[in-house]
Amino acid sequence: QAPKGGRSDQITADAVPKLNQAAVAAGNADIDAVSGATYTSAGYKQSLQSALDQAGG
Repeated sequence: QAPKGGRSDQITADAVPKLNQAAVAAGNADIDAVSGATYTSAGYKQSLQSALDQAGG
């Protein structure tokens, strides 16, 4: 779950498309954080890795 409220909403809206693009390009959860979106990036990577583990990837 991404951080919610105030500025966090804008940071998440900006960061998630960049994280999606990086994950597709990498083919795994080993991606760099988006500058200024440390918590969003960390949560995204953790969620992505969990989903890949559950899918057997």
